[in-house]
Amino acid sequence: MRHTRLPGESADYLAAREELRHAEIDLMRHREKVAARRRSLPQGPEVADCVFLEGPADLDAGDSPVREVTLSELFTGPDRPLIVYHFMYGKQQTAPCPMCTLWIDGFNGVARHLAQNADLVIAAAADPPTLRGHARNRGWSRLRLLSCGDSTFKYDLGSEDEDGAQDSTVSVFTRDADGTVRHSYSAHPRLAEDIDQRGIDLLNPVWHLLDLTPGGRGDWFAGLDY
Repeated sequence: MRHTRLPGESADYLAAREELRHAEIDLMRHREKVAARRRSLPQGPEVADCVFLEGPADLDAGDSPVREVTLSELFTGPDRPLIVYHFMYGKQQTAPCPMCTLWIDGFNGVARHLAQNADLVIAAAADPPTLRGHARNRGWSRLRLLSCGDSTFKYDLGSEDEDGAQDSTVSVFTRDADGTVRHSYSAHPRLAEDIDQRGIDLLNPVWHLLDLTPGGRGDWFAGLDY
């Protein structure tokens, strides 16, 4: 559908809007080509079956004991990909990252839809009680929250350095018929030395909605207190 003309629109506006529509079509087609290349990556390497700590599914369970769960056990069925969001919380990140929290707020809202096709978990270096406490404050009731601070999972995937500094990352895994877990894809905020904080934009609608406005996203940053 082409742009619907509104009363008072100038010829210059209409011409510029039509040019923009064609640019948006080009962007959509390029985005689909990139997604196709992502899907056609060669088979990824085998990864260690790391152990996570998981609290009770009921976020109001208080001091209920935690249990160990392995990476391979996070797949709920055959031929289902596993998406892991690396939450910047724990070790050197002593307070929950506001931007990660913004991302995860959105994941909680779409979790039931995503579950039709893939498994999603949130992994943080924070211990289970601390992680569950933040989840209760945010109302995260549909997400699987895991602590991996005692494993090398985040370090192996590049979301934690040797000093314990954290980074936000998204990783995708697959599981072979024999149970072997493979790394399929990961994305980090930094795309290049001169491109920071843009590598996982596609995971959050807030940026894209702001990009529709005349002011754009600007230098806005998420917070925990609004």
